[in-house]
Amino acid sequence: MSAVTVLTDAHRAARVAAEVPDPELPMLTLADLGVLRDVEVAPDGTVVAALTPTYSGCPAMAEMRADVAARLRAAGFPRVEIRTVLDPPWTTDWITPEGRRKLAEHGIAPPGPAPRRAAGPVPLVLTTIRRAVACPRCGSADTEETSRFAATSCKALWRCRACLEPFEYVKEI
Repeated sequence: MSAVTVLTDAHRAARVAAEVPDPELPMLTLADLGVLRDVEVAPDGTVVAALTPTYSGCPAMAEMRADVAARLRAAGFPRVEIRTVLDPPWTTDWITPEGRRKLAEHGIAPPGPAPRRAAGPVPLVLTTIRRAVACPRCGSADTEETSRFAATSCKALWRCRACLEPFEYVKEI
């Protein structure tokens, strides 16, 4: 396999993998969410995609791995390997500006900046940081948390006092 073929295949494979939707937030791609870490083609032609889970034990990880592998195979890459990369750990700061826009467009408040961490093990904290959360529908900051957990543990339920609409909020991790 020539170097040009490997590079062309790597670009094409990266585009295919980048378009895979997240199983829990299907308005986002895995690239928007920041969990697609890397895609490369090994010298033997195997496409190797690296994914980072949003948190340890993320139940959607098996589906993400299967979806990326299936899409790559359907695009003509017969040998696919999906690797899980844990270091550095994923953070909500990895959600792209496009991903944040899509969340808000779908009525989900995007997270603010993730808390800064010291070196070493990363504690998993699935609580909402106390800050003003703007309503993704009307933009008002007059909102309140109604439940620390929503459809997934990485989201909380909020309600806007201005427009009275409920909405989900992606917690900072």
